[in-house]
Amino acid sequence: MGAFHAYDIRGVYGVDFDAKTAYKVGYFLPELLSADKVLVGRDCRLSSDEIHRNLIAGITDAGADVYDLGLSTTPMVYFGTARYGFEASVQITASHNPAEYNGMKVSSANALPVGLDNGLGQIRDWIDTGRECPVCDRRGQVHEMDIRKEYVEFLLGYKEDLSGLKIAMDLSNGMSSLLAKDIFGDAPEYIFDTMDGSFPNHEPNPLVPANVVPLQELVRKVKADIGVIYDGDADRVMFVDENARFVSPDLMIAVLGHYFLEKRGEKGIVLQDIRSSKAVGEYLEPMGAEMRTWKVGRAFAARKLREIDGVYGGELAGHYYFRDFFYSDSGLLASILILDVVAEMKAKGISLGQLIDRIEKYRNSGEINFRVEDKAGAMDAVRDHFISAEKPTAYMDFDGYRVEYPDWWFNIRPSNTEPYLRFICEAVSDSLLKEKVEEVKNLLHSRFGAVLG
Repeated sequence: MGAFHAYDIRGVYGVDFDAKTAYKVGYFLPELLSADKVLVGRDCRLSSDEIHRNLIAGITDAGADVYDLGLSTTPMVYFGTARYGFEASVQITASHNPAEYNGMKVSSANALPVGLDNGLGQIRDWIDTGRECPVCDRRGQVHEMDIRKEYVEFLLGYKEDLSGLKIAMDLSNGMSSLLAKDIFGDAPEYIFDTMDGSFPNHEPNPLVPANVVPLQELVRKVKADIGVIYDGDADRVMFVDENARFVSPDLMIAVLGHYFLEKRGEKGIVLQDIRSSKAVGEYLEPMGAEMRTWKVGRAFAARKLREIDGVYGGELAGHYYFRDFFYSDSGLLASILILDVVAEMKAKGISLGQLIDRIEKYRNSGEINFRVEDKAGAMDAVRDHFISAEKPTAYMDFDGYRVEYPDWWFNIRPSNTEPYLRFICEAVSDSLLKEKVEEVKNLLHSRFGAVLG
């Protein structure tokens, strides 16, 4: 069961999991979450229809009813789960992965994520041990459910006057194509704006620089104020500025402060992941934010934001979570709020690029991947190497380690979804950043035979 990961079920369809797996996930889910009805949605991937049929067959054979949204974004499933009181939901998607991948994102009541440690591991064990799936005497029924209009109206409630902005949008041939024009109309310049699960133009992963190039070219061509790009299932969004410069997604956590902390006056907790720039907190704290740092991934972030009743939060990967949205993430909602801020800033004569320059104070390595067998040993070695030389000003030991010093910091953590050890470093200068990155590369290569991934 190599498709079961910390956050979701995901892998190459037909290799890492198949239709039988989808059936069994559906069969066991009502028991796992004590649910007599399950909300189901799917993305436009070529294998999603087959997974959809088998997942629904499993759910109904177990005696639970299915409420079927059909084609939907992942956040639309979260919205339906929380708004209508479902105890369980599944979105069929592989998010940003290439076309041959697929998977399932599972949520419980209040759209809380179900990960490996709070449910998916149990389903995996039931499948691995060959637990039987007898058909229930009372088979469940399938009901079509359409919440698209309600979800769009909810999102439009946050949209302000964007008529002064020139917007470029790359919908990545993904699920944002289902809703974006209902929200933004014909004003933006769109590319790749039809759903196509083969993703003919680029993989739906905005974190890969090559995938953002068409948007950057469009921004330059139409002289846009901002470029917006969504991932495959529209739970993530990323941006480029008026100069076609890609904006690190963690910095947009700071931009959102102008909406929540300044405009709405919601002083309170803002959540960031352990990889986020120090500049985010330094920018937001004077606005009234109380910064909290937590683990990477929706399975952890959405639960933590609810636990601490945070105003909002974000991640380096382009997820943004909102108290207003059941503590869940929505790429479309995040883009609406950021466009609101950018429009207001433009009216004051401040471009997005200028705003980012005010926020960004440090030089950042970006995530560097190392292939290494002994991940735990390698992480400990890097931590010990620096701590033994100088006492840190801050130290975090969840999701790997984050070790901070006055003029630089690093985070080293194992990937939950890929065979990598991930390292990120930030410093006050290019020279210091280069020095620390090389120090880590040399240490990992010499002691653990690590190679760049």
